[in-house]
Amino acid sequence: MKQAFLVVTFLLTVCAAAPAAQQNDPDLVKHQQDLARTVATEDSPGGGQRRENVRGNNGAAPPSQEPKPAEDQKKKPPPVNKPPVEIKRPTIDASMVGYIDNAIVGSEVRIRFDAAFNDAFPDRAEFVYAKCGCYRNTGADPNAPGPGPGIPKNVNYQILSFMGEYAVNRRFSAFVEIPFRWIQPQGVAAGFTAPAFPNGAGISDVQAGLKFAMLASSRHYLTAQLLSYFPSGDSRSGLGTNHYSVEPALLYYQKLSERFEIEGELGGWLPIGGSSGRGTGFSQGFAGNLFFYGIGPSYKLINGERFRLAPVIELVGWNVTGGLQTGTGTPSSASGINIVNLKIGARMGFGGHSSLYVGYGKALTSADWYDQIVRVEYRYSF
Repeated sequence: MKQAFLVVTFLLTVCAAAPAAQQNDPDLVKHQQDLARTVATEDSPGGGQRRENVRGNNGAAPPSQEPKPAEDQKKKPPPVNKPPVEIKRPTIDASMVGYIDNAIVGSEVRIRFDAAFNDAFPDRAEFVYAKCGCYRNTGADPNAPGPGPGIPKNVNYQILSFMGEYAVNRRFSAFVEIPFRWIQPQGVAAGFTAPAFPNGAGISDVQAGLKFAMLASSRHYLTAQLLSYFPSGDSRSGLGTNHYSVEPALLYYQKLSERFEIEGELGGWLPIGGSSGRGTGFSQGFAGNLFFYGIGPSYKLINGERFRLAPVIELVGWNVTGGLQTGTGTPSSASGINIVNLKIGARMGFGGHSSLYVGYGKALTSADWYDQIVRVEYRYSF
């Protein structure tokens, strides 16, 4: 009994001393106050979210008590500047030459104007126009299809042509060219009094052809071309040859650098039929075959994205291998005649598709198709 009394007395003493000890311990008091505030915060609305913001992963309060910004208040990323619009170009630069045929296979439309001066033998091999109508006037050949009744000293002519080419793919294309011709005889050949013929104007011989690129890359083309001429021009007005012709050729394009290119052609002009040599004293026909060739380097002085300028020099030649010609009233053979022309010009490119060529040509040999020629050409590729 006495032992039980001592135990109860000890417990009462400890219980009475505990509050006093707590009041005397400031750390303990602060801990209790913090605990009470935490409980109150949890019991209030939104208290759970604030508790999570206060506590870290390990339960300790983070050093900064600033609330996180709302999602809709986050800074938007700065606008991205769009790159400048680039001009779309074909996979290969367009041909720069103006007289040599274009080796590059592609779709394009072209408008070309030529003005040729002083052709002294316009019926030579029936290349420009048909056998002189003077043979018909004298009765030597009633079927002579060319203009007459007289023999012109020389002729000037102009041609406006429209050409369209369509490429099925990068290797094969077809094209059609429709030319319109104006022709003016200049005087009368010596010894003749009859007027040559009146000025003529109208459609000339329509052309159509095919191109096939045997080699095709971003730096070179080797192309076979077959061109056909159809006798759609009025031969008696000096607008056509009065016969069909075919012209097979090999065309070449080589890009040597970003600015320097070289182009060339090699081929033949082959008349089908043509006028007879009746009334000339020759047994051969009036129309004759031609072999032609050309080479043309170009250099881009200006090679911008929106504008390009490339001077071009072309050397073009023909060798007449047959046929006849009418000069000062006496027919003669045209076989073996060589004609060489120098062409100087420049092509300007605009954007990725359009170009304009302006050039001048001069005969370097005494024999010629014309003494001088001026060419202006606009081309749009797509």
